[in-house]
Amino acid sequence: MSKVRTRFAPSPTGRMHVGNLRSALYEFLIAKHAGGDFMLRIEDTDQERFVEGAVDIIYHTLEETGLVHDEGPDKDGGYGPYVQSERMKTGIYMKYAKELVEKGEAYYCFCDKERLESLKTEVDGKEIMMYDKHCLHLSKEEVEANLAAGKPFVIRQNIPNEGTTTFHDELYGDITVDNAELDDMILIKSDGYPTYNFANVIDDHLMHTTHVIRSDEWLSSVPLHLQLFHELGFKAPKYAHISPIMKNDNGGKRKLSKRKDPEAAVSYYKEQGIPTDAVKEYLLNIANSTFENWRRANSDKKIEEFDFQLNKMSVSGALFDMIKLLDIGKTVISKMTAEDVYEKSLKWAEEYDNELSDLLKDKEYALKIFGIERGNKKPRKDIAK
Repeated sequence: MSKVRTRFAPSPTGRMHVGNLRSALYEFLIAKHAGGDFMLRIEDTDQERFVEGAVDIIYHTLEETGLVHDEGPDKDGGYGPYVQSERMKTGIYMKYAKELVEKGEAYYCFCDKERLESLKTEVDGKEIMMYDKHCLHLSKEEVEANLAAGKPFVIRQNIPNEGTTTFHDELYGDITVDNAELDDMILIKSDGYPTYNFANVIDDHLMHTTHVIRSDEWLSSVPLHLQLFHELGFKAPKYAHISPIMKNDNGGKRKLSKRKDPEAAVSYYKEQGIPTDAVKEYLLNIANSTFENWRRANSDKKIEEFDFQLNKMSVSGALFDMIKLLDIGKTVISKMTAEDVYEKSLKWAEEYDNELSDLLKDKEYALKIFGIERGNKKPRKDIAK
């Protein structure tokens, strides 16, 4: 069997979402438990959404949560560059796109914005656009003339309209999709950058990725990806599409939102003083029902020793539970020494709470307070954050 290689591939578009951290944690555990490699890849092909400083946030978050990558932009393991915009400069994406064009599995599309707008239709109140393969029927001479004239173009995947595609997901099992429902997705955009869908396929192959864990919003894209793997002669990785973290909202459920919910940002937990170990344990708690019992039986073991299983995850979105998180926080802090609690509290207070920082200046007294009923068989559990 090939060595397990997972990748955390965030886009540098601002604050890191707790859902991103969850994916990174699961990928890290799968790699570490199998003695494999955990890679960091920066996916910055969407230059319009790039946020200055976002890459630093990614590095700091992984460092603070102990999810140390084996390979990445700062640790070349022989499969770099690990930043997609830098990989684009090598010409690999265009090389493979042109290979697909030559095989008839992709084609140049010169349709302008107005024509594409005319293809839009409304289905169940949502506006969608299915491309009609218009440019697939251009002659070789017409294509060459357009290219020579410098006419803007994209390269589209040529999806068969007939038959079905069946694939296996580690969580959902076998899924069959009608090919007529699939769109000829863009592989290379008009600015020369690859789309997320295309770059992922090329990079996962070249980086020898064996497992891909991502949001279930990408589940419908798997048949498109698998066709690319097949046509390029690549072996596809195992896919696991995880459901979003949900939140109660006036009796209903919705996705945890970056715009609406402060707890959606990983930085929120640091600002609140919630230990990173508590956040990680909570994310494992909502992933595998076996984790809570494992933790009770192995109170002193590191989470890397937990046998994380993708097939034990639920396909329904877990509800975010702050009470449960703080309860885990109490357990995590109860295992710390008084010195640890003091140092972590002081570091947090110096950044977020001047009043507490002043109180903690008397270290000897603070250590006596933090040391009450600490180190016992049943230590105090009154500090959650």
